[in-house]
Amino acid sequence: MRMKKTSRLPIVCALLAIATLPALTGSAEARDPDTQRAVNRGLEWLASQQSRIGHWNAQGGRYPTAMTALAGTALLCEGSTTTQGKYAKNIQLTVDYLISRSRTNGLIGDPTRDDRYTYGHGFAMLFLSQVLGEEEDAERREELMDVLSRAVVFTGRAQTNAGGWGYVSAADGNQFDEGSTTITQVQGLRGCRNAGVPVQKEIIDKAINYIKRCTLPDGGVQYSSKGGGGRPAITAASVACLFNAGEYDSEYAPKMLKYCEGHLGGVSSSGFGHWHYAHYYYSQVMYREGGDTWKKYREKIYTKLIAESKSSTDGSWSQGYIGPVYTTSINLLILQLENAALPIYQR
Repeated sequence: MRMKKTSRLPIVCALLAIATLPALTGSAEARDPDTQRAVNRGLEWLASQQSRIGHWNAQGGRYPTAMTALAGTALLCEGSTTTQGKYAKNIQLTVDYLISRSRTNGLIGDPTRDDRYTYGHGFAMLFLSQVLGEEEDAERREELMDVLSRAVVFTGRAQTNAGGWGYVSAADGNQFDEGSTTITQVQGLRGCRNAGVPVQKEIIDKAINYIKRCTLPDGGVQYSSKGGGGRPAITAASVACLFNAGEYDSEYAPKMLKYCEGHLGGVSSSGFGHWHYAHYYYSQVMYREGGDTWKKYREKIYTKLIAESKSSTDGSWSQGYIGPVYTTSINLLILQLENAALPIYQR
């Protein structure tokens, strides 16, 4: 009996498609047992802390929108989506919760519960924009596009005359601005734009100019447009923001990088505040630099985080005053950068 002859073309195409897929890990080093164990324990703990309606909280029940978005992003970095993977159910609950927090004016969050609500709004834009890129259900994509389109409009209206953002909108905060919330908004907007959500160029341009005006001669980025001195955490975030905007070779980025190396290169937690916020962004910068720059930084930061994980009884990280959900989410994001699972963190 003659076998039916089949074309080899589909098989060849499939093999080519597999060969061109991005690797889930940037190097074999990312799979070393200690790192993987720390990540697995952290993810399992984080998933176990999610409420039945999909949210996480900081200490004292604060920042539910920000904590939910950060925790959800950490789970996304593992490679799971809303429909596939170990944490698919957790991610779906996260999406449902954040969509339920979308208000008619575009704000994702609740000013009565979300202290400093622009943080939650920015991180929620970032998380949902990464979900949008993988969403296959047409009805859900339409819903996400609506939520994110209105969120972008809200962010534009919340921008101060100086070009930055404060802990609340410009109207609610009497035009107060500061660096950390500004970067959160810019990265959220970047995620939205990459996912196909319209973002006015003017909003981004004003924010980039704001960062440049806040940059001091030594490369440090000051607390706000009104002053406050250079801050390592805000400077690291600002470099990441410039890189996201494609300004790798501007006169500002090299100065900022030098300043960051002097304050953050040793990964010590002494000498400045907001260590985790700083290294969340600085790790992105180092990862994008790649090569020996990333390898040297990676060795130091991984050694620190893995040692802390080994001393944990439940897999969480509890350093810092915001709480273990925040600290664990940030550390997991750093340890999973090499997964390259999310466009916003890719080289």
